[in-house]
Amino acid sequence: MGSATVRLDPAFTVGPVRPRLFGSFVEHMGRCVYTGIYEPDHPEADEKGFRTDVAALVRELGVTTVRYPGGNFVSNYRWEDGIGPKADRPTQLDLAWRSVETNQVGTDDFVDWARGVGVEPMMAVNLGTRGIREAVELLLYCNGEPGTHWPDLRAKHGHPEPHDIRVWCLGNEMDGPWQMGHKTAEEYARVAEEAARAMKRVDDGLELVACGSSNRGMPTFGTWERVVLERCFDLVEHISAHAYYEPVDGDVDSFLASGEDMHRFIESVVATADHVAAVKGSDKRITVSFDEWNVWFQERFHGESSLAVREAPELIEDVYDLTDAVVVGSLLITLLQHTDRVAMACQAQLVNVIAPILTRAGGPAWRQTIFHPFALTSRYARGTVLRPAVDCGAVHTERFGDVDQIVVTATRDEDTGELAVFVVNRSRTEPADLVLDVAAGIGADPGYSLVEHLVLHDDDPSARNTEADPERVTPRPGGATVEGRTLRATLPPISWHCIRLSEGTPR
Repeated sequence: MGSATVRLDPAFTVGPVRPRLFGSFVEHMGRCVYTGIYEPDHPEADEKGFRTDVAALVRELGVTTVRYPGGNFVSNYRWEDGIGPKADRPTQLDLAWRSVETNQVGTDDFVDWARGVGVEPMMAVNLGTRGIREAVELLLYCNGEPGTHWPDLRAKHGHPEPHDIRVWCLGNEMDGPWQMGHKTAEEYARVAEEAARAMKRVDDGLELVACGSSNRGMPTFGTWERVVLERCFDLVEHISAHAYYEPVDGDVDSFLASGEDMHRFIESVVATADHVAAVKGSDKRITVSFDEWNVWFQERFHGESSLAVREAPELIEDVYDLTDAVVVGSLLITLLQHTDRVAMACQAQLVNVIAPILTRAGGPAWRQTIFHPFALTSRYARGTVLRPAVDCGAVHTERFGDVDQIVVTATRDEDTGELAVFVVNRSRTEPADLVLDVAAGIGADPGYSLVEHLVLHDDDPSARNTEADPERVTPRPGGATVEGRTLRATLPPISWHCIRLSEGTPR
């Protein structure tokens, strides 16, 4: 049995909880859009063709912002094909995923869906096969006031009021040779700089995201960020980071410690951005948009060139188990631990494609195991992220060396006084006895009461949720106890926990 002592002190904070950390991603890929969020013939489709059962799960998931329309898809996308009367929209070949794109869902449709489920749209522009002009025209179509061509066309299509989209991604993964219109760092920096300058001529209040490295293993990682920010520093607010995790060669210990890689990725990008700021003599702080992250079993995916051309194919519909859910929970903890410099994050993707929600065409929708840590963290992480002091045992990993057995963060809602503690036991074999002490100064009352302890764990770490058994893995009540300002709990191996405390002792 391992032991872990955690202390929370009001003097040690990271920063405010950023709602945009709980973003997601909808790409025209596989069945994410078609038979995912949109299926006009479905029994539960609304008048615009969107599935209301999926929309209800999206609301339950607590997604705050959704990036659209890609992803690799955007680098070959003609946004004009997805507007206007549906009967007049052309069917095109998507080169990214070798799919037939019907364009029955486009910009206006997506914004309607996003507003309907209560999420903020985050738009990406094509800087692969297209460029500055097309980006500005899309911006004008979305945000312009009527009186000129593109806003008037939007009004003609039934949207007289501007969509007012505030966050825009300047392309996608342009460092990757798999990308349509792949560029060197210098080539991308130039086009991103000019696109950003032109877009801010339209609206200087936009938040722009420059493309960072597609992953930390890219040969240009670090150099790419420096070159791009040297050109775009004064024009962008964020730089992107993307990362996907899986147990490479069966190395589950390193997989459970995936948050270590995400941590190092964030720290490296921030250091590079601050280096550019120092060279420029600027106090500006570029933040990270971690706008693609998840568990993805890429070893099972044989690449885009192997795909047959077809419409809305079943593509990388990974089915997640308990271990995957614990990893996702730990990655959310890592993002909260970096809330001072990570401004937003998007779990990729929302439905069917490596997603927390699965659907059957014409049938039901259900929650994958990874749904639960996201939904509970997005619901209860409020106020300020605290910086815990942790003393615990170690787990050895091949990739990262020795890492802490537990990973933990906590938030405090100043309005309600509630503490939310999120903790993962990363050991595959050893439980951990957790002792959590809350220092005086958090709250006026001398003690805390337990509101709820939920644990995601299963004796079978490969347990999954399926259409036939959608509740196989779900949060269950835990056994935490509280006395005064001290909480005690036993954390089983491979487990994720949400523990909520309220100021004051039970009466």
